Amino acid sequence: MNANGFVGDRQGDAISKQVIGCGFEVSNVLGAGFFEQVYENALCQELGRIGLVFERQKNLHVRYKGQVVGHYIADVVVENKLLVELKALSQLTKEHHAQVMNYLRATGLSVGLLLNFGTPRLGVRRVVWQHDDRSII
Repeated sequence: MNANGFVGDRQGDAISKQVIGCGFEVSNVLGAGFFEQVYENALCQELGRIGLVFERQKNLHVRYKGQVVGHYIADVVVENKLLVELKALSQLTKEHHAQVMNYLRATGLSVGLLLNFGTPRLGVRRVVWQHDDRSII
């Protein structure tokens, strides 16, 4: 991770910065008070506008000893490198952070963004999985 809190993968860092920029654009235009789906729609419109490839509502398998034992649905995965989880809440909890960490472990991705549109200013949390954690893949 570099001094700016980014992971060190220049392409991944650039994608994170672009997604955060799109998040701020959506937040500035819409403000707080809408349902999460509205923000997801607007964010994906911005991601497409700047040419990023993304997948919405990505189904993730949770495996236990090689067998699928459950599923998660991630809000957005960008360029197959960055997981983005959206919220529209008055505040985030440690459970929201844990949710993103579990999604990272399930996908094998290293970096996730937790974007909260439920406050007057966009809340942004970067979540990094170090891959030395116990894997659920």
